[in-house]
Amino acid sequence: MPSFTHIDEKGRVCMVDVTKKESTNRTAIAQGIVIMNPATFRMIKSQKVKKGNVLETARIAGIMAAKKTSDLIPMCHPLNLTHVAVDFFPDESSSSIRIESSVKIFARTGIEMEALTAVSVAALTIYDMCKSYDREIVISNICLLEKDGGKSGKFVRTKKK
Repeated sequence: MPSFTHIDEKGRVCMVDVTKKESTNRTAIAQGIVIMNPATFRMIKSQKVKKGNVLETARIAGIMAAKKTSDLIPMCHPLNLTHVAVDFFPDESSSSIRIESSVKIFARTGIEMEALTAVSVAALTIYDMCKSYDREIVISNICLLEKDGGKSGKFVRTKKK
């Protein structure tokens, strides 16, 4: 079993030292799914939610969250992201919206957490804007789909949920 990178030789929590790592182009793509009642789904699609445009607000929230990941996750490095995108894929048959985030950087450390944070906060924003209509909204399947760059190379999830 590999050793934990965030624990030093004395068992104390620490931030990984990336000083000697080589900077590379890195990308990460994550997803999450928000499942809701059909009426809520229709309100979002027709922009009838009284708090405003749900998906555009969630897009902005996701982008902002990716940029603030190191403020939220204690051992994440502060990063100067070069690109963040948050996209939505509504599915009327399941009254769900799949959220996908894509993050890019040229750096010494990975950006999986930034992609996952973007999806998570975008999903929470959808919930927040629609909770007065639908308390049964479910946020699920938040996961890393792909990452590339760095010493560990490319990862592609074999089974998309």
